[in-house]
Order: sequence, then C-alpha cells, then structure tokens
Amino acid sequence: MLALRLTRTAHLAVHLRRLLVAVASAGTGFLLLCALGHALSHPDTPGAAALRLAWCAAPLAAAVQLAVAVARTDPGTRPRSGLSAIGLGPGRLMAVSATTTALSASLGSVAALLAYLHLRGDLTSRPPSGRVAADALAVGQSLPAPAVLTLLVLVPACASAAVAQALRPRDPRPAPSAARRGYGRFGAYGWGKARETFGAYGRFGSRTAVAAARPAAAGSHAGGAALVGAGGTLQTQAGEPPAPAPDPAPAPAPAPTDGATEPPDAALPTAADTMPAPLPQNTTALPWGIAVLAAGLTVETYTGNASAAPTPGTAPSAGVLIGWALTALGLALAGPGLTHLCGRLLQAVRPGALRLLAGRVLMEESHRVGRPLGVVAAVAAAAYVAATVYDGDGPAFGPLATLGASLVAGCTVATLLTAAVAARHARAGTTDALLRLGAPPATLRGAAAVRAAALLALFGPLTLLVAVLAALPLEH
Repeated sequence: MLALRLTRTAHLAVHLRRLLVAVASAGTGFLLLCALGHALSHPDTPGAAALRLAWCAAPLAAAVQLAVAVARTDPGTRPRSGLSAIGLGPGRLMAVSATTTALSASLGSVAALLAYLHLRGDLTSRPPSGRVAADALAVGQSLPAPAVLTLLVLVPACASAAVAQALRPRDPRPAPSAARRGYGRFGAYGWGKARETFGAYGRFGSRTAVAAARPAAAGSHAGGAALVGAGGTLQTQAGEPPAPAPDPAPAPAPAPTDGATEPPDAALPTAADTMPAPLPQNTTALPWGIAVLAAGLTVETYTGNASAAPTPGTAPSAGVLIGWALTALGLALAGPGLTHLCGRLLQAVRPGALRLLAGRVLMEESHRVGRPLGVVAAVAAAAYVAATVYDGDGPAFGPLATLGASLVAGCTVATLLTAAVAARHARAGTTDALLRLGAPPATLRGAAAVRAAALLALFGPLTLLVAVLAALPLEH
C-alpha cells in the first residue's frame, strides 16, 4: 500500500520515467512471447528457437538498466533523516523501491500479453496477415500458460532484483587512516599530515600549521586556527603536536580598535571552496574493461571468420552474440574510468577556471554517467555493425529485429539522460554557491559544453574503432 501511495502522489516527471520502464517491459515481454511463438511454429529446429530467445537478453538487460536508473532518481524512496523512527529505514525504502519497479514492469508485461493476443486474433477473432507474423505469433496453436507466465514474470523479477541489489543498505566503511595506524619514518607514530584536497587551503582550519609557527603577535588569528592543550602546547588538526618553537620576542601592544573584530582570512569563502571535490573513484575497473573488450572482439573475430554470414530471416550465431555481449560489458566497465581520465586530461597543462570546473565535475560524475555512457557507446558500435552487415544486399532486417534494436537504443539513451539529470540535481548546491559568488551563468554553460565536447572527443573515436573492428569479420 505504501508503494501504491508513493506512486500515486509522485510528480509528473517521476510518472513519465516509470512509464518508460513500463514501455521497456512491454517491448521486452512482446519479444519474449514472439520467441515462444516461433518455437511453437518450428518444433523441428530447437537450436534456432533457443538462439532467438538468447538474443532477447539484450533488450532485457537494457530494460533492467533503465529500471535501476529510474529507481535511483525516485525522490519518494530517497532516504531522509527521521524516517527510521517511523519504520522507514534504508531497508524498508529499498523494498518500497523494488516493489514500485515491479509494479511498473508488471504493467508493461500485461500490456505485452494483451498486444500479443490481439495480434494473434484471440481477442478480435481476426487472423493476422503475413508469413513472418504467423511464424512469430503461432497462429492456430494454443499457448502454454506456464511458459507464457514465466516469460512475462522474467522482466519484473529481474528489474526488482536489480533495484534491490543496487539500493541495498551498505554499512559505511571506516577510512583507511582511521582503521589502522602504524609507525612512520624513523619510528614516528601515525601517518603524519593528511593529504589536502582541492580548495582545502581556503577553508577554515587548513592553515593550522602556519598559524602555530607564527609569533604570538598574531593574537586571535592564531588562536582560532590552533588548539591549546593543558600544558600550553599547541595542537594542530593533523593529530601530532608540532615541534617546540623558541620563545618569540615580545610583541608590541595592538592598536585600539572600535570594537569590531576582523574575521580571519581562512573563514572567508573563496571560489575554491565551492569546487566539487571528487569522490573516491575506483579506477581499477578500467584495465578489466579493456581486457574484456579485447576478449569480446577476439571472440567475435574468431566466430565471424569461422561461420558464414547470416542468411535472411535468421539471427547471427551464438559466438557473435557472446562476442558482442563481452564487447558491451567491456565498454560498460571501462566507461567510469574513461570519464574520470577525461576529467583529469581537461585539468592538465595550466588549466583555467573553465577547464578546471569542467574537469572536476567530470571526475565527480564519472561514477554516475560513466557506465551508461559506455553502454551507449556499445549500442552505437552495434548499430554501425548492423548497418554494415544488414545493407541492401545483405540479410533482411525484419520487424522484430527493428523492434529489438529500437528498444535497446531507446533504453540506453533514456538511461544516460536519467543519469545526467540525477548528476545535475546532485551538484545543484555547488551551482548555487558559484552563482552566489558571482560566477556568470555563461561560465556554467560553457563548462557544460566543454564536458560534452571532451566526452565526445574521447568516446567518439573509441566507438568508431570498436565498430570497425567488430564489423570486419562479418563483411565476408
């Protein structure tokens, strides 16, 4: 009931995203039912029927990815402070989000069943026309209810399970420096001063070491940046007492003021404070992504050279399917690392404010938009291969293949746009702070254009290279 209430009271944009999930589920369910109908119409060729069913894994994966992206951006199931007191902790919200996803996908599965029965003529008593439609719809044969139910439940079950896995509560891991401590150089205990991030010099308390070394004439400035222990020893924020300094010379008495106290320089806001500090990125997946991508291209090349080109009305072989799946997986794994690398390259060689802002935002958003961007690159490469193989003299590109390709392309693009909108909402605080500091809106728009151009310059040639290498063994 809670999931239904959250679904009913959601905003229009949330309803549109859930409608996209329902449409993706409907298209995938219809393709699965068509594969079942082809198997019923051709009982003597179980291998071809199994291959058609295996090719439905691509739209299934695209629909599940879209469902996970929509669930991440759902404001109704976002954890908030105080909800645990009324029984809506992270685990309960995860269950509500998974239930909402299952409801949307189930609505699409029901629509797919109704459309399939309508095209078969079971609802209108009008037989379909065309040999392809008759083969895919199994006209004149009874549909096995257990098989139909299994195929229609497949999309909601996979989508809800993926959402539960992605939104499951995770315990916060302690920082490595806080989890363990050791003896440093020459037996010194501790790890020394922590590494400062970008903009840390302008923040309050970052100049404690400099303030501790200043003479006592600094007065309130040094007192606000350091802590005085019981014995009068200055303790800095680095966790280690500084070296004992010699007694400073007596300072002259400060000049009388009118009672106003000048704030310390470290407390003044600077533009560096509003720059988004990048989250800890796991760039170790980039070599694995490249390795999986190379393995996928190798498998596709080997199987493409060993088998003939696909004939009209048939799908490519299982080896080509495995190769394309590995290629897409490799690009998806390498996407976050490539996006993070693109952000670092933007900040190389004395960057200005525009390139610095664009690079920091790319590094911050690499874990959000990197993987959907890699999947879009894989789909674009597959579209190039399909346009090369399925040309005017090649095999026929039937209506079901067109539906599957459109479904995969639409789901991947919608997932990327959803992730981009979520990343924009996540950095709304930084954008507002930059505007308050006087940054012109044209600078923010220019940074967005620089980010888009940098991603296109990196992923465009990579997609074209992968597409050309994947299409070479299928052009014979």
